[in-house]
Amino acid sequence: MKRAAYSAAARQIQSDSRDAAAPSRWAPICANAPELLILFSSFRHRTLGRGALNFRPRPMSREKPGHQTEGRKNERSSSRLSTHASQRSARRSSTDFRRGRTPVHPPQWAARRPRCGARSGGCLCFLHRLPGCSLYGGIAIRLRETCKMPHATPLPVSELKSDTNPKVASDALVLATIRCLAADIVQAYKGGHAGTPMGAAAIGVALFREAMRFNPRNPLWLNRDRFVLSAGHACLLQYINLMLSGYEAWTLDEVKRYHSRDFKTSKAAGHPEIEQEAGIEVTTGPLGQGIANSVGLAMAAKQLAAQYNKPGFDIVDNKIWCFTGDGCLQEGVGQEAISVAGHFGLDNLILVYDCNKITVDGTIDNCFTEDIPLRFQAAGWNVISAGRPELEDDAAKEISNIAAALQQAREHTGAPTLVIVETTIGFGSRKQNTGPIHGQALGDEEVAYVKEKFRLDPQQRFVVPDSVRRSYAQVAPRGSALEQEWDDLMRRYTEAYPSEAQEFARRVSGQLPAGWQDLLPSRDQLPTAPQPTRKSSGIVVEALASRFPDFVAGSADLLESTFVSWKGMTEFQQPSSGFGDYAGRQIRYGIREHSMAAIATGLAAYLPQSAQGTSGFIPIISTFFMFTLYAAPALRMAALQKLRTITVATHDSLGIGEDGPTHQPIALASFFRALPGLRLWRPADAEEVIAAWQFAIEGEAGPSVLCFSRQAVPLLDGSDRTGATRGGYTLATYPADVAGSSPKLVLVSTGSEVALAVAVAKRLAGQGIATSVVSMPCMEIFDKQPLEYKRKVLPSNKALVVAIEPWASFGWARYAHASVSMHTFGHSGPQADLFEMFGFGEENVAKVVGDFVERHASELPGVGEFEELLLGHVAH
Repeated sequence: MKRAAYSAAARQIQSDSRDAAAPSRWAPICANAPELLILFSSFRHRTLGRGALNFRPRPMSREKPGHQTEGRKNERSSSRLSTHASQRSARRSSTDFRRGRTPVHPPQWAARRPRCGARSGGCLCFLHRLPGCSLYGGIAIRLRETCKMPHATPLPVSELKSDTNPKVASDALVLATIRCLAADIVQAYKGGHAGTPMGAAAIGVALFREAMRFNPRNPLWLNRDRFVLSAGHACLLQYINLMLSGYEAWTLDEVKRYHSRDFKTSKAAGHPEIEQEAGIEVTTGPLGQGIANSVGLAMAAKQLAAQYNKPGFDIVDNKIWCFTGDGCLQEGVGQEAISVAGHFGLDNLILVYDCNKITVDGTIDNCFTEDIPLRFQAAGWNVISAGRPELEDDAAKEISNIAAALQQAREHTGAPTLVIVETTIGFGSRKQNTGPIHGQALGDEEVAYVKEKFRLDPQQRFVVPDSVRRSYAQVAPRGSALEQEWDDLMRRYTEAYPSEAQEFARRVSGQLPAGWQDLLPSRDQLPTAPQPTRKSSGIVVEALASRFPDFVAGSADLLESTFVSWKGMTEFQQPSSGFGDYAGRQIRYGIREHSMAAIATGLAAYLPQSAQGTSGFIPIISTFFMFTLYAAPALRMAALQKLRTITVATHDSLGIGEDGPTHQPIALASFFRALPGLRLWRPADAEEVIAAWQFAIEGEAGPSVLCFSRQAVPLLDGSDRTGATRGGYTLATYPADVAGSSPKLVLVSTGSEVALAVAVAKRLAGQGIATSVVSMPCMEIFDKQPLEYKRKVLPSNKALVVAIEPWASFGWARYAHASVSMHTFGHSGPQADLFEMFGFGEENVAKVVGDFVERHASELPGVGEFEELLLGHVAH
């Protein structure tokens, strides 16, 4: 600065040194003029004393050997830049500092310790709008790079007292309790994620205590707001808030089971696992899928509201809240779902973005620098920024700022809303804002430091004062009152609209429509001419989806190819679009297979599941079988949660023909067959298609993948829907006069190749090889049949068993001695020619199977001797 300007500024600083408003007035000026900051601190320190400086220096002797803080190194390097004026200012400061002694704080200064937690020479925290600063030897130095810890909200002195009176805790103590409890639990078991619960504590309070409508006394109240933790690793934040809100299932002891050895019946899973009776709406963990699940929940609510709400009777008007982090927004499924929600204008969906910019590998600046608000706005979202509320000196204001943004989001109409809240992961720890704080225990010393920082006793663990619980005391009564109002509304609705109320109640109870099975065509009503099984599937969709509102179908841009449409259908669309309305039940997912499957999971989770695993929503999604690979992670999550979804997967083999090997599935079925709780069906003809649909609708809970052919197949003699529902059954035996005795050979097959197996069996029977044909449309269901039945269908200890299927042979060794299977990728060409090319022609299959029977005429193969009969086949 020029000398004249500096002198004038110095005189003004001296006159302002006693003014309480001076720091806020001088901070922006001093930020760009270090010499003025030095002068300001010197005058204010000398005039008001060290307490006014909010200063607590530490002696060097307290540092661990070999441990030198970045702040101290920065101080020494910065001291060389001191001007003569700064040196004179330093000499005029207190003799304690001039002689290198560390002053002792009077007791009344204890509550004014540095809010930034700097371990070097202290912090001029009255300049709280600066990134941080340090005072050493009377010289103040800006620490834009050194003091990286944002200001923790200091607790008032009153909170230092024991919680012996029935007062309600201050919000500062509430936040401190949540942060320290999360740190304690993770440290106790040396594993878990404390960083986000510490950083987003205020978001949790604003959501559960202020913004959301739910009833802890009845977690299944239908019109409750739904909360989905897409950032599932932050589950401690949810568990703690469920406990404080008054959920009976969530005691402190239950929360403490997180990552503990007492895990077998624990609700406090490492990532939230669906248990709606305990406030967990869906299972989350794989990042981004929770966003898509939330879109499904929002679509379900919109559809029910459009179907059943009447003027003056908004029986469905809840909101879906989703908590997300930086990782969820990087995942492709998250972006797919964001696009879907924006297109449909789901204004009942609110995405709360905990923007801490830290993931496991550290700052996201090294991989993720796009403009998030602009991305959401481009997708048709409303965007609200709550800023960085943690910088507020008052914890109550910190929470109220977030709550105000959430309320604004609730009131917005016409588009989903993103609420951005900037936070610091691991807030209060010296490890905050680093990668390790994301998913590691802090360490005993660091947990103690955090507690000291927030004025809590470092010797006590798992402390939840009664006063903190009382700060949530209004949540349960408020929820009960809201539910009572809704019950009164439903009573009046039932009187005014009895038929709608009856259907609504049926769907809420999870009961399937009465007589739905009678609408399915009997065998003698099925087409006798050969047709693709995908077209036979369309018969079922037309019969059921057109009549019952439970069925919600959709496709990833393949509506006509997958036959999931019906006459007179209405699309689910934003009413203003002109394409449909929210009551519509045909969903255009676009080319977004992953989010389509995850959205279907959200649809299935909206209404309660019955004891049989049925729900008032039966989501049907569809695409080519090969592209279910995109959807596989979400189908796995549906299986994990035992949520009923139905995937129509057409074009299931080489029969897709000219589209070539990019579209021809080879190994994909092995994954789905191995996935617990998911049933993969490959029906042989229209009769078995009916069986597959029956089981998918009313069988065991969980998802089903129904694989259908593009090429035509005949209605087979001997096919039977009852046998098919057992997973596998004997379709025919050749010659017919050996049906009562054990055959020499069993051909077991699936889908379109069952017809091939019948043709081969007839040919081999003519050669004197008695052969039976087994259709096995679903391996998993067959595995659950009684042993006696399985041995009757597959007498592998008496006869040779050969599988025929144009997929990889993996898995068939459990049922057969050999297989006619694919062991390479496919090719582009007419489907009939491709089957011949890869060895699936009738003549070639009869030859390789006949040769196998001849080789093993005297002895059955043993374990480990499984053969692939086309392994040496050269495609030509």
